[in-house]
Amino acid sequence: MDSDKNKIVKAGDLFFEPYLDREVILDRVSEMGVAISKDYVDKDPIFIVVLNGAFIFAADLLRQVNFHCETTFVKLKSYDGLASTGNLETLLGLESNIENRDVVVIEDIIDTGNTLHRFMQELSQLKPSSISLVSLLFKEEAFNYDYSIDYIGFTIPDRFVIGYGLDYNDLGRNLQSIYQLKS
Repeated sequence: MDSDKNKIVKAGDLFFEPYLDREVILDRVSEMGVAISKDYVDKDPIFIVVLNGAFIFAADLLRQVNFHCETTFVKLKSYDGLASTGNLETLLGLESNIENRDVVVIEDIIDTGNTLHRFMQELSQLKPSSISLVSLLFKEEAFNYDYSIDYIGFTIPDRFVIGYGLDYNDLGRNLQSIYQLKS
């Protein structure tokens, strides 16, 4: 799909330039899967995948986990175009019982942390044994909270990105690599 590492892609009315190549992403996802496998070898975690953006990352990550695991999904929305709306909409809620379970939340990207903050409050009220956070991308300079992110794929600058599940107005999710907004 996007095999040319130097090509500019268009999504809607915006142009994006190459940022993280597919092979680099897959190598890092594999490393993360190994680390999670070691940390949860004797546990029975439930993985909560935050849709829509994390679905490709989660699929690749969970194939690297070397134990049977339960997976469920939530769909949250806080962005419109390039900006956060400041509101969290739960479009598909958690259906699994997580009380006394080890929970591993899989996110595509954490930037301001506003979505994460509200979701973590909701999860904590359901009394899990523990909650770990996995994020493919982390915008440290934009992050406004004091949460520990247990597994980070890449720390990136505060620039808008698409590809590998991430989108701009639902476009660009299918790109195999990650592209950043062209400056």
